[in-house]
Amino acid sequence: MDGKLMVMHAWSYGLASAAAAFLTLYLASTWRAGRRSRTMFVAVAISTVWAVLGLAFSLTGQALFLAGHVLVDPFRFAAWYVFVLLLITPETAEERRFPERFAWLRGLALLLFTVGFGAQALHLMSVQLIVPAQRIVLFSSLAMSVFGLVLIEQLFRNVAPESRWSIKPLCIGLGAVFAFDLYLYSDALLFNRIDPEAASVRGFAHALGLPVAVLSATRSHSWKRKLVMSRRAALQSATLVIVGLYLLFMASAGYYVRLFGGEWGRALQAAFIFAALLLLAALTVSGSMRATLKVLVGKHFFSYRYDYREEWLRFTQTLSIQGGFTGLGQHVVRGLADMVESPGGALWLQDPNERFFAQTACWNVPNLSATEDQGGPLCRFLVESGWVINMEEYRSLPRRYDGLALPSWLVEMPDAWLIVPLTAGVDLIGFVVLTTARTRIDVNWEVNDLLKTAGRQAGAFLGQMQASEALLEARKFDSFNRMSAFVVHDLKNVVAQLSLMLKNAERHRGNPEFQEDMLMTVQHSVERMRQLMMQLRQEATPLDGPRGVDLADVVRRVQAAKAGQGRTVDLTIEDRPIARGHEDRIERVIGHLVQNALDATDAGGGQVWVRLAREGAHALVEVGDTGHGMSPDFVRERLFKPFQTTKPTGMGIGAYESFQYVHELGGKLTVDSAVNVGTQVDLLLPLVDTDEQVQSQASSRDHA
Repeated sequence: MDGKLMVMHAWSYGLASAAAAFLTLYLASTWRAGRRSRTMFVAVAISTVWAVLGLAFSLTGQALFLAGHVLVDPFRFAAWYVFVLLLITPETAEERRFPERFAWLRGLALLLFTVGFGAQALHLMSVQLIVPAQRIVLFSSLAMSVFGLVLIEQLFRNVAPESRWSIKPLCIGLGAVFAFDLYLYSDALLFNRIDPEAASVRGFAHALGLPVAVLSATRSHSWKRKLVMSRRAALQSATLVIVGLYLLFMASAGYYVRLFGGEWGRALQAAFIFAALLLLAALTVSGSMRATLKVLVGKHFFSYRYDYREEWLRFTQTLSIQGGFTGLGQHVVRGLADMVESPGGALWLQDPNERFFAQTACWNVPNLSATEDQGGPLCRFLVESGWVINMEEYRSLPRRYDGLALPSWLVEMPDAWLIVPLTAGVDLIGFVVLTTARTRIDVNWEVNDLLKTAGRQAGAFLGQMQASEALLEARKFDSFNRMSAFVVHDLKNVVAQLSLMLKNAERHRGNPEFQEDMLMTVQHSVERMRQLMMQLRQEATPLDGPRGVDLADVVRRVQAAKAGQGRTVDLTIEDRPIARGHEDRIERVIGHLVQNALDATDAGGGQVWVRLAREGAHALVEVGDTGHGMSPDFVRERLFKPFQTTKPTGMGIGAYESFQYVHELGGKLTVDSAVNVGTQVDLLLPLVDTDEQVQSQASSRDHA
């Protein structure tokens, strides 16, 4: 190391020594605060010794100080390991019921310290081994840095959210120190030597990182103890450790490939490293490897296999994904399969007639046309027992299933493993067949209980979806039936018109004017029936939107139509308003009101009138008569209800249809009636504004 780097080295470790010494004195006051505070004091004190020895070597250049500096380094790592492990390990007897979950961390820390210290000692003593001691030193130092980051990562992920504020500075400061060491030894391992420039500023990294780490001591002298072992964090930490060990092994193997490869050493090393990284990527994305690791972590580090909160949140979120009934079925299969690491499955649901079960959804398995009768042995067993059927157990110990005889299609189904019943209350609405898991899973009571409970939740979801679809279908039929009633009512009017025409044809068959009028009536009736059929197919929704309607022309046509029936309607047009709506439907509404007035009035002495005017922002169509009238109770309680009428041959649909359509347009229909006095109906329709009227006229010209 040249002079300039030695100066940098001295300043670097001088600052580290000052910072560590000051922190040591500060932590000495917390000696009685607890075991964790004492351990942190020891770790900072060892860091002080390590930094002072590095400073002494910089100032004197004596090899003795350098030897002490490198020998203390493993102790510095070990002290921080012990401190972080104490933070992770619960202190109370209740929390230490399952201490074996942390044994692997303590064992690995002890192993790394032993190897690291031994390698440093052998290197200083120049002991020759099969593997150069310097390489062992670099490998062990890199491994200790990686393990330190693993501990920090696990500490931060497992600490309770309310305690992260106090633990965050420790994770940042200590993590930065370990990260710098990781960079230093990774570079050294790559080039087989320690970078002197990076080594000279190592003290700066520790001088900056240690105060940040000790800041946690000021935030919490008791060091928050609410630490939990998260399955996800344990799985990620185990994965990180395995990947680190794999990379260390491959780096070591790559070094020897290059060393003994001769002229082809570098090429062979590059090819070997590429193959190793490719294998690592393949293993990382492998579902089988992930499932195996997940099972091993859950089996050896936790008293229960599942994190039920996480499983339930994930399963509920899976069921809540939109996608219709078929999509929900696939989500049910996938949610249940993920619980037991199954790669696929299929769902059988009850048919609408409740006669058999048929496959309605599948995931990573072929579609099967096989059905299962509702009264078959499989369905009876699922209903009576509520068990999850394990095909492996059934083949080896069939007596446990009380003589159950599985259908042939299920026995022949490839990789069939578990049959999970889906129930809604006490009713079986379906079942899911899962295929064999990616890894070996012991289907014990915990797995069975989880699958049965999840099956009940999935059954409730599917039952609710079936009920919703049945309700929607019933509403569609109700809408169709309602529209059919409207159409039948209108057809009745058409039939009445044709019947009148046939009645008059006997007397006027030789009259050319009557023949021409008869052809027009037939043409109008055919066109009207065609519109009714189209309206029925379109579910009562007009093909075009509302537009301007000249009410004067409409009421004149109504008057002329009733005159053709031999009845007189007095017409008064005070204004010529343009209403917003559909011309044919408005004409039908007014015609219905006029026809009701004519039916309620004697042909000899009664009067029926229609008055057209403007009333504010509405057009007024007044239809009145001096006929029989209606009681106030009938008007209030029955008039606008479907299938309510006072006519012997009426259907009670016209008034209801008229009332509904007028309110859809934003209008109003009021009735003033008295028995034996007469009835007056006021129809208020919204007027068309100027812009809308212009657009309506232009559209009419375009269609013309």
